[in-house]
Amino acid sequence: MPDFFNEDMAKRYDERNSKLAAISDNLHFLIRLVLADLPSRARILCVGDPSREMLEMCRARLAQEGVGERCELIHGYVQDTPEAPAFDAVLSVLVAHFIARAERRAFYANVFQRLKPEGCFVSAEISTDFSAPEFPAMLKNWEQIQALMGAPPESLRNLDDTLRNALSVLSPSETVVLWRESGFSMPVQFFQSFMIHGWYARKP
Repeated sequence: MPDFFNEDMAKRYDERNSKLAAISDNLHFLIRLVLADLPSRARILCVGDPSREMLEMCRARLAQEGVGERCELIHGYVQDTPEAPAFDAVLSVLVAHFIARAERRAFYANVFQRLKPEGCFVSAEISTDFSAPEFPAMLKNWEQIQALMGAPPESLRNLDDTLRNALSVLSPSETVVLWRESGFSMPVQFFQSFMIHGWYARKP
């Protein structure tokens, strides 16, 4: 995974993303509905970026909310987490598009291995079909999102290249195929906001 989240980025992360509160609030609302039937003491794995700076930001936020003692923070990747005891749910919010295409199926498979039977995987990720006729219009929409978050003009000019080469953005159809190849029989798309797509699926 590229090192996008250095110390400076970690410090500015919440400020930049606060501009997208309307999107994140809706996404979180729908995730709560998807996970509404979890047991009251569910084990949940939240996948983040393997950045020590972001992990420390997370540790501070958990302490601020008074739930730090209920959480175990692991610096590493999904495969570095124990397979047992299994998890009731795995959440991956705006993470997968940082994982290289060649490693994406293994990422989903590692998630699958760590879920209980009937456990739920929820992922929101940047996803688009670069060959679709509507992609140029979608790129303009995404430029507006990035500008709202404070992206400088040079970053906006290079946005197409960033999506194609710096990130690992897959099409929705390719993403669903990889989920199925990883063991999830029926991924359900429950969210879309421009290029951000959300899927969930249960382990058989």
